[in-house]
Amino acid sequence: MCRPVLIVDEAQEMLLPVLNELRLLCSARLDSHLLLTVVLAGDQRLLERFRCEELLPLGSRMRVRLTLERATPEELQVTLQHALQKAGAAKLMTPELIATLCDHAQGNPRALMNMAGELLALAAQTEAAQLDEKLFFEIFATPSPAQAKAASGRRR
Repeated sequence: MCRPVLIVDEAQEMLLPVLNELRLLCSARLDSHLLLTVVLAGDQRLLERFRCEELLPLGSRMRVRLTLERATPEELQVTLQHALQKAGAAKLMTPELIATLCDHAQGNPRALMNMAGELLALAAQTEAAQLDEKLFFEIFATPSPAQAKAASGRRR
């Protein structure tokens, strides 16, 4: 028997009627026959929504709840080093760059991979053999107020 799985990201943004409809779609013959497995992914606001009275019936049917906390810089380093190793480029980034990326990602693996992806794209354009902190600061450095004003003046 095959049962479909629906994965919803950013579920905290879903409208109340949609969430309640999912509850009705998931089972036939009350809760004895499951038709659909739903995975709702979202931020802390999603958990708060399930505490409201309108969503208590849906919340009571949830079998598993997993709350992920911010990753530590060390956990992010392991993640990034694993990705580099699987890509066959374990030495592509200097250890200093990896540490800097992990510190600036603020515990968010998606932010880490997005920043690393931007660095990789620029390195591919310039055919750089190794990525370092200098490249990071060239791309992600916050411009001074004078630089920002000059840049906005050039756009006009």
